[in-house]
Amino acid sequence: MAGDGPRLEGWALILGASSGFGAAVARQLAACGMHIIGVHLDRRNTLPLAEAVQRDVTALGRRALFFNVNAADAAARAQVLDAVAPEVRAAVPPIRVLLHSLAFGTLKPFISDTEADALTPAQMEMTLDVMANSLVYWVQGMVRRNLVGHGSRIYAMTSAGSGRIWPGYGPVGTAKACLESHIRRLAVELGPRGVTVNAVRAGVTDTPALRKIPGNDALLAHASKANPGGRLTQPTDIARAIAALALPETQWLTGNIIGVDGAEDLAM
Repeated sequence: MAGDGPRLEGWALILGASSGFGAAVARQLAACGMHIIGVHLDRRNTLPLAEAVQRDVTALGRRALFFNVNAADAAARAQVLDAVAPEVRAAVPPIRVLLHSLAFGTLKPFISDTEADALTPAQMEMTLDVMANSLVYWVQGMVRRNLVGHGSRIYAMTSAGSGRIWPGYGPVGTAKACLESHIRRLAVELGPRGVTVNAVRAGVTDTPALRKIPGNDALLAHASKANPGGRLTQPTDIARAIAALALPETQWLTGNIIGVDGAEDLAM
């Protein structure tokens, strides 16, 4: 992958760096010249995924600072930002790209006939906190430490489920809709600082996170047939798009929900 894509410099902070979109973006940005800060939460059985990403980044001659912590935990967030601040402050801007790609939430319908199967307030709040609100808190922490500035790019992964109804996707779909609202407000508030903020709406992609959605096989089959390109979206499609969007020429592109799906959303 070395040399594959535009030439970029500086640091990228990837939340959810061990698999799916986060892993693909980490590898792509490293191939384009960037150093990677990876935040992931893995137990022993999935830790090799994060280690593989870290090896691939360093094999390209880039620095890789990886943290196996809960990205939604306030203390862990402060620990990571405090640890990387001395490393990145010499860059302009210190952190050029932030990608929020956290996929951990409850997959349940809102309504159930039995209390045992019902969505609980704790499950709803956890899903919103991890998949939406944590973006705001990371950005707050970065701003307070002067880790973003003119030319910084902030991206968050969303999905068509923010507006479409998929069985069992209720809490996550709600979190995605909330995330998109956060993107718009952050774009306005960070505009004077020269920081752009956009959401990336991927097409249906066969990732570990999607495999947890009830009825995922049917969703994958339908998307594969409906997509005008004749295939599913791949993590590398998202990675290449984000690398291109990180160029200085996209400074005026902010506050958007950018579809990277081969026009799938129009055809579904």
